[in-house]
Formats: sequence, C-alpha cells, structure tokens
Amino acid sequence: MNRPDTDLATALAADTPIPRDADGPVFAEPWQAQAFALVVALQNKGVFTAEEWAQALGAEIAEAVAEGGCRDGSDYYERWCEALEHLLIEKGLASHDGVDALAASWARAAEATPHGKPIVLENDPERGR
Repeated sequence: MNRPDTDLATALAADTPIPRDADGPVFAEPWQAQAFALVVALQNKGVFTAEEWAQALGAEIAEAVAEGGCRDGSDYYERWCEALEHLLIEKGLASHDGVDALAASWARAAEATPHGKPIVLENDPERGR
C-alpha cells in the first residue's frame, strides 16, 4: 500500500541523522541492535522489500517530525520499531491487538523482574493464564 506522502517520507528518512560512526550504525541499547537485525533478517527473507521498508520508516519519521518529534536522531530506533510494527500489521503478519498484548506482557514482566536480573516474558505474572 502506497501512502500519499511516500516521496516526502523517503526523503525525510534519508535526511534523518541516523546514529552512526565511521563503521556504520551505533546502538545505545541492545534492543536497538536487535530491532535493526530483525528488520535486516525479515528483508533478507523477502517479508518486505527495501523500498517498502524505506517508505514505512520514512512515514513514521515524517509523522514524528510533523508532531514536533525529535530531529536529532535520539528517537530514531523508536521510529524504527513503529515502522516495523505497522509494516507487519499491514502485511497481515501481526495485529494491533497482538502487538498491544505482547507490549503489556513485557511491561508486566519488567515490573515483576528483580533489579539487575534479565527481563524475560516468563516473569509476566499473567502469562499462561
């Protein structure tokens, strides 16, 4: 599905300060690297094309900028995750309800996990009910 702001969105994505150094992307947190790798793997498996990805990411960045979002790149990977979520929903591989339920499960798991321990879904007290 093409969005009317595809060209603008793609241009904004190209102009966004992606966190990087001379060797390529840099990640402030492990989840950022995992999200990056997930998109690369899905694209390599043919789940979506590079053009579809650029359009989805560009649209998310355009929306964030239109809403006064950060232009310094500090929220780049949040936009990355939003684009992935919306693209997977658009392709019928995920649902809004499913994504929301999983996010809630992770939040409960985080709350139930002792400080300093890894957060895993198994820590969600409502999991398996």
